[in-house]
Amino acid sequence: MQRVWESVRFRRKRFTLFAREVSAMSGNRFVEKLKGLRIQRFATACALLVLLPATGHAPAQDADNPLHTATRQELDVVKVLLAQEKAWNDGDLDAYAKGYKNSPDTIFIGKQISRGYAQMLEDYKHNYPTKASMGTLGFSELEVHPLSDTFAVCLGKYHLDRVKKEGGPADGSFSLVLEKTADGWKIVLDHTS
Repeated sequence: MQRVWESVRFRRKRFTLFAREVSAMSGNRFVEKLKGLRIQRFATACALLVLLPATGHAPAQDADNPLHTATRQELDVVKVLLAQEKAWNDGDLDAYAKGYKNSPDTIFIGKQISRGYAQMLEDYKHNYPTKASMGTLGFSELEVHPLSDTFAVCLGKYHLDRVKKEGGPADGSFSLVLEKTADGWKIVLDHTS
């Protein structure tokens, strides 16, 4: 089963995703379903940081229409996060970790720095030993910034809802660097605070 966006409400600087489960939808039907979806333009600061060095000047921003049609690359990156969110909420850390590149070079920066996929997964399992300790995860305000055909940055916020006995609710921001691999888009650097 794949997650397909039922509707996406975009706002300047953030958007909220609503998804539903569908079966046997892939290929052209999936692309057609996503065709009209739009996500926000780069924030002016990100546009300057990412595009200014490449173009030599800042691109003009259309003040009347701050939204743009999402590229396939942006949608594929968001799909990684949707799959992670689902796996986390199912209590499946192994499936959640599939969003990361299985490499000794993968880095997770949180309260401590985890180097390598194996260490990161071990730390997750140590810090979240039960489904109750994992709570319910939600991502919001996702921004995807393609850097090249094989790399992208994703910014966003998370909310972890759990009972006080299991650590209580937690909120924070994250920045991810993703690499397009033979197995699809994978997180190679995760900085979560």
